[in-house]
Amino acid sequence: MNSEYFKKGIKAGIPIALGYFAVSFTFGMMAVKGGMTLWQSVLISLTNLTSAGQFAGLDIILAGGTLWEMALTQLIINLRYMLMSLTISQKLDKKYAFFHRFFVAFGMTDEIFGVSAAASGKVSPFFHYGAMALAIPGWTLGTLVGAIAGTVLPNFIISALSVAIYGMFLAIIIPPAKKNRTLVWVIVLAIALSTAFKYIPGLNKVSSGFAIIIVTVLVAALAAWLRPIKEEEEAVE
Repeated sequence: MNSEYFKKGIKAGIPIALGYFAVSFTFGMMAVKGGMTLWQSVLISLTNLTSAGQFAGLDIILAGGTLWEMALTQLIINLRYMLMSLTISQKLDKKYAFFHRFFVAFGMTDEIFGVSAAASGKVSPFFHYGAMALAIPGWTLGTLVGAIAGTVLPNFIISALSVAIYGMFLAIIIPPAKKNRTLVWVIVLAIALSTAFKYIPGLNKVSSGFAIIIVTVLVAALAAWLRPIKEEEEAVE
């Protein structure tokens, strides 16, 4: 049975790995362009597997940020993975040993959570292992290829390819924003505050890591206060 679950996980992980390759390619390219070595960028992807967290962490590393700044930034950005792991842990078949929950949590991403949450009934950890068996190599290999490309391609091509990451984030936020007006003003407010921290004198002295923390917490708190999700709305979604 475990082998069957593993095969299903591999099948579900194929499109995830392909998508990860494209995104991590940009990460690897930006990392070496910023001054990191090829193997440093690959090691980050191999041990983290978090797109937004890695891009934010890269900015902090290149800016010479502190470890506290890095830790707080990663905690805020990746907090959703803890919630996802807690949710999926409730769906895991109880016949499996407790340590499986730790491995499942390590490989938890938005996409893997999506395919697991959509499954009916109990979930086997071997389904996750199958998805992780492709997702992690896909993310790491994309970083490696991007890092190699960043060392050999001309700067104008690297700059053009770097736009891909912004396209990815737009593809993430635009579809749900069309269905929910609250998300529109949340996105606009986040952009406005980020711009303020970039250009307004005084605010532009705040490091990139703490700026991300402040904007994320402030916008999320305002959204939760002014436009909380009602139980009936949550049920519909």
